[in-house]
Amino acid sequence: MSEGRPEPKVEVRMLTLHATRGANYWSRRPITRMDLDIGAYENISSADVPGVTQSLVAAMPGLRDHCCSIGEPGGFIIRLKRGTYFAHIVEHVALELQGMIGHEVGYGRTRGGEAPGEYTLIFEHIHEAVGLRAAALALEIVQSAFAGTLTSVEHAVAELAALAQTPSMPPLLQHIMCGITGGSNRRETRDELVALGFSESDLIVDVSPSYILQAGLPYSRSAIAIITDTELTDVPERYCQSGRAQRLVSVVADAVPEEGIVIVPAKEWEVQDKVRDAGCRVAIFATDDDVTPKDKKVARASATVSGRRILIELFDEVVEAGWLHDRAPVAAQVAATLAAFTLRELHPQSLASRHALALGENGGSREGQRAGVAD
Repeated sequence: MSEGRPEPKVEVRMLTLHATRGANYWSRRPITRMDLDIGAYENISSADVPGVTQSLVAAMPGLRDHCCSIGEPGGFIIRLKRGTYFAHIVEHVALELQGMIGHEVGYGRTRGGEAPGEYTLIFEHIHEAVGLRAAALALEIVQSAFAGTLTSVEHAVAELAALAQTPSMPPLLQHIMCGITGGSNRRETRDELVALGFSESDLIVDVSPSYILQAGLPYSRSAIAIITDTELTDVPERYCQSGRAQRLVSVVADAVPEEGIVIVPAKEWEVQDKVRDAGCRVAIFATDDDVTPKDKKVARASATVSGRRILIELFDEVVEAGWLHDRAPVAAQVAATLAAFTLRELHPQSLASRHALALGENGGSREGQRAGVAD
């Protein structure tokens, strides 16, 4: 390194680059995500290299308007002068490149990855191809700034402006009946809903947390949603931590209409709060009869188990909704039964009613009484 500049051969590796169209872990808006391994730049901030701030601002004057975490215009410039890290600068440059072609975007985040030197950065885009290319161009521009060779970004702006004239990906418009996520029992819960009378055409979607993390939801709207649990196994370790896992599974609430219902396990109070923050109402389920006053305080309905019976409480009225069997986990049966009840109660003229979800219409045996929820 000379005069504080990194060696020309300092390697930056792009580990991931993709766009999401539906609601995602980071935002309800479409975003571009790039994972980077910044190598030796991990130990080199913008304050360590003479001229980085000046060259970036000279080439991209609009960076002066970026608020960043300081919360007011000029905040990002302050961060640059005090010293901020390479990946964070790439995020802001990618946003500004889009702004320079008239795309009004401002949302972005940069977070540490699985290992030292690895970062995940995300930013909003309007045109998917523009967002993806802006990420790669921003990476080149920031490397040039650190190397002292950045003079202009006109070539990048011209390229993005041309891309903006091409057709973008169509908006995600798929509407489904029910989205299911969680670490376990997703398939079993879906199978139980089918057993309760719903068909393949009703579009009950089992969406894994790993898919949500990588690509966002594959649909735009769901009548209801089910969160089976927050014990995740298919995502990187840092997303298995309770707060992040809760946030990840709660993404399904973003596709449920305002005042719609999301079914959540009892005692998952943080998830219940996130669902309510998304504008939805909560229904809870338990595999026993242990539902706390804290659960009931926020829940519109609750499903519990007494002996072998599934009981649903709605507005202080308790309904016997069916009987347990031995072919599926109890949690899957209870969550599916509550979902079927909810669809019938909220959408009597929709798919649910066409499946005759009238309670108890089968009568007779225990299996008949259970099937009566949605036969």
